[in-house]
Amino acid sequence: MLRPGDKLIKELGGLHKFINWDKPILTDSGGFQVWSLGELNKVSEEGVKFSSPYDGKKIFMTPEDSIMIQENLGSDIVMAFDECTDYPSTYDDAQKSMELSMRWAKRCKEAHKSKSALFGIVQGGMYTDLRKESLDRLIDIDFDGIALGGLSVGESKQEKTEILEFMSDKLPDDKPRYLMGVGTPEDIVEAVRYGIDMFDCVLPTRNARNGQLFTSEGVINIRNAEYKNSDDPIDINCDSKVSQNYSRAYLNHLQRTNEMLGSMLATYHNIYYYQSLMKEIRESIKNNLFAKFVKDFYNRRNLDMPEGPL
Repeated sequence: MLRPGDKLIKELGGLHKFINWDKPILTDSGGFQVWSLGELNKVSEEGVKFSSPYDGKKIFMTPEDSIMIQENLGSDIVMAFDECTDYPSTYDDAQKSMELSMRWAKRCKEAHKSKSALFGIVQGGMYTDLRKESLDRLIDIDFDGIALGGLSVGESKQEKTEILEFMSDKLPDDKPRYLMGVGTPEDIVEAVRYGIDMFDCVLPTRNARNGQLFTSEGVINIRNAEYKNSDDPIDINCDSKVSQNYSRAYLNHLQRTNEMLGSMLATYHNIYYYQSLMKEIRESIKNNLFAKFVKDFYNRRNLDMPEGPL
């Protein structure tokens, strides 16, 4: 929206051409990003007023603006504009926030004109009855997919699991199920057990910049001194170019000297790991081996497998 701007990207042929990416692109509506600005935003029935983090300029965005911006970008999956519910929230605050998001969801549906898929976002905080009401209203509006929002905003793991368990048998079977802002490999495997199909998260890239690498046996911090003289690959079970061609000692050196290449290689590895994880999950489900996959996943990490469906 702000840099380089959705109108410029539209003029240049959309995001697919702009970044030379011929696969699906999902864009967020901006609701979470505005929420993350904290006191820099002001929410009203019409939309959100916030200050640009770049120059302080006042900007007002409506649900209709959000849809237009995403359509200008040429997204394949467009998200409805919502208000991310604070955590913790009182019941009354969560209810007001959810109801506002549902009114905005209807406006987004009416504003959506492109051939892209439009997903609605379930809100309601940690209150199951509000979550159910939100879902029912989204189903009535008839979105192409359903997302669960507000589950990566500081709540405990137990609270997140309780919401996932509650929603698992209520989400439509004929629409994609998208868990927003989640998460670790363990979070993803658990969510799939509750029927979730899609995820997004900054962890693979953000953690890579801090030297944290995801492996089949868990997370390692490659900056630690124990890897200074290690000739071992990052992950012996991973066939990424990084694991196959570079030692832990080399990645340790790059990270400790703040070489840009260190973050680049770590980012490549982490994204490759996540892609491989999702591929394993899909194949195990296709071959009716998901229960075995889950047990092996936790065994490799020396972790107790949480209770839940298989």
